[in-house]
Amino acid sequence: MKAWLKLQQQNAFLWAPFLMAAGGAMYFAAPNEICIAGIAIAAAAAMFGIVRKNKYAVAAGALFIFGISYAYAYSHLIATPRLYHPMRNAEITGRVTGIDYTPDKTRLFISVPAEQIKSKLTGNATVRLNLADGPAVAIGDTVRVTASMFPPAASYAPETFDYSRWAYFNGLSATGFINDITVTSHADATGIGTLRDRLHKYGNSFLADTLVLGYKNAIPKQDGAVWTAAGIGHVWSISGFHMTLVAGWLFAIFYCVLRMIPFITRRIPARIPALVCAWAGLLFYLFLSGMDVATIRAFLMTSLGFAAFIIGRNAISMRNICIAFCIIFLINPHYVMQPGFQLSFSAIFGLVWFWNDRRCRKTTRIGKIGYAVYAAAMTSVVATIFTAPFVAAHFYSMPVYGLIGNLILLPVFSFAIMPAVIIGTVTATFGWTWPLGAAQYLYSHALQLAREISSLPYANVIMPHVPNIAMAMIIFGFLAGMFIKNDTGARTWIMRHVNTCIAMLFIACGAAVTVTHSRPVFYASPDHELVAFSYDGRLQFNKARASNHFFAFDTWRQRNGEPVGTPNVRRRGDRGVWIYETENFRLAYIQKFVPLMREINTLCNDEKTDYIVSYFDVTAPRCDHKILRGGFVIYPSGRVRHNAPRRPWNSPRQ
Repeated sequence: MKAWLKLQQQNAFLWAPFLMAAGGAMYFAAPNEICIAGIAIAAAAAMFGIVRKNKYAVAAGALFIFGISYAYAYSHLIATPRLYHPMRNAEITGRVTGIDYTPDKTRLFISVPAEQIKSKLTGNATVRLNLADGPAVAIGDTVRVTASMFPPAASYAPETFDYSRWAYFNGLSATGFINDITVTSHADATGIGTLRDRLHKYGNSFLADTLVLGYKNAIPKQDGAVWTAAGIGHVWSISGFHMTLVAGWLFAIFYCVLRMIPFITRRIPARIPALVCAWAGLLFYLFLSGMDVATIRAFLMTSLGFAAFIIGRNAISMRNICIAFCIIFLINPHYVMQPGFQLSFSAIFGLVWFWNDRRCRKTTRIGKIGYAVYAAAMTSVVATIFTAPFVAAHFYSMPVYGLIGNLILLPVFSFAIMPAVIIGTVTATFGWTWPLGAAQYLYSHALQLAREISSLPYANVIMPHVPNIAMAMIIFGFLAGMFIKNDTGARTWIMRHVNTCIAMLFIACGAAVTVTHSRPVFYASPDHELVAFSYDGRLQFNKARASNHFFAFDTWRQRNGEPVGTPNVRRRGDRGVWIYETENFRLAYIQKFVPLMREINTLCNDEKTDYIVSYFDVTAPRCDHKILRGGFVIYPSGRVRHNAPRRPWNSPRQ
């Protein structure tokens, strides 16, 4: 055992970023500010290392505690101002700092003094407001707006997407829509944001907006669903795929040009200045694309690869990925909770692990072509396997024919659509838009192929909810398969393949927890305006629509294993009272004031009624134990679990 443990020291560094990330993730997912359980586990590991004089155990405990502490400190230091209550037809004045484009509306990011949104913090707050129609607005303009604004919504069910947390860590204080807008002064703004806005107006193409400028919502919604079902929705998020293509083209162009300059080639290899010039071009592309977390990851990986090429080291290695992982975690620890971060790093870890020791040894042309096809297929297979748990956890569905979609459609994007879009984005500034027209023509044919793939039987399989504990098991299983070193000289087969055995055990345990995890049978929004009841495995709602809780319907459906976008089934109450009864509990829900006053005494005295849920705040000392407040879900056993505990991102600061 000692020899095997000593063997693991070779990969000890690779575990470091994941220990930090685990600490940060535990802090963000914990119900309280102080993660007592996590700190206790880490302290026990460190104490064990001190007693046994094992520096790796001490380092593991220290890294875990550092992750928790850093996430805690970062969360309280950024202090994003928040809107705590809805403001309707409020007048604000501020400066436009950003513009996002969608097919049907424009989103303005406006910086306003925090007191205008009645925040308890000082400084400036950023609000995102939808503009359906109005005067032309440019970045840097000062505007006076009459708008309805709302606080970013907290999660509608435990372990689902928490928009209030995402907004807090991305500097967003409120969202809403504009009723009236007036530009009070125009500014001749400069900067990368202004350049992005001008390129958008010159190109007037959603392909340029998504593939070059990084506007995530520019693609038509119905098209996005088709690309996702075909398994190549990742092409619309600028990441490693785009960075690799741009880096390759830039390097090829600069290398060919520099090879024709003898003054340079006689002194240093042309590839070195070509790499430097290509890196500068990638840096510009990073800022131009909006600096999403997946783009930052890809840029850091490319930068490390370029540096390795220049100094003659291995460019593609697990160590480089871990360094990029640590850098991004230190930039913003909340990135570890975002889908872009998880999908991006899971794919790149899997690909580097799989291809690390594999090289093409074919000498014939047919052999090289065959190996290229094999490489493309296996790249898609490996990336799909390593990202599958995160796709299921965040999107509750799995594209079955993703391999087919990637093999057929990715070459079209790589060698036809992307080059035409990049060239067209540049030439559009001179009035030459024909490259974008050619890209649109190719896109329409590619979209038709994607529709054919997405229309195949079982193209999208609905996945169950993946609990946090199950996800932790699955992630550890993948890490064990990649990082644990096997003892090839061991006597038993298990020790010779210990990484595979441990990986399969933890992944199987995570899958078992996912399959056996019970679904809630009752859901309530934080203000109790909207509730949902489960009947025969299907949800029914007290309202057919709720503008304040638009995303709650689909969130609850996904959590219940139902397809999104289906019509809402409304269940009516008897005289304003909804009675929901199961084998283990009986619940009464009241939305109107008159039924509440008429029935509250009866419900309090009724021993069969276990829970009372009301849209209005109820003070009833005799049955306060029955009254449920805040957002929550109830499981078949009758256990109540609240959605979002009071944390810095969803509770007022005193």
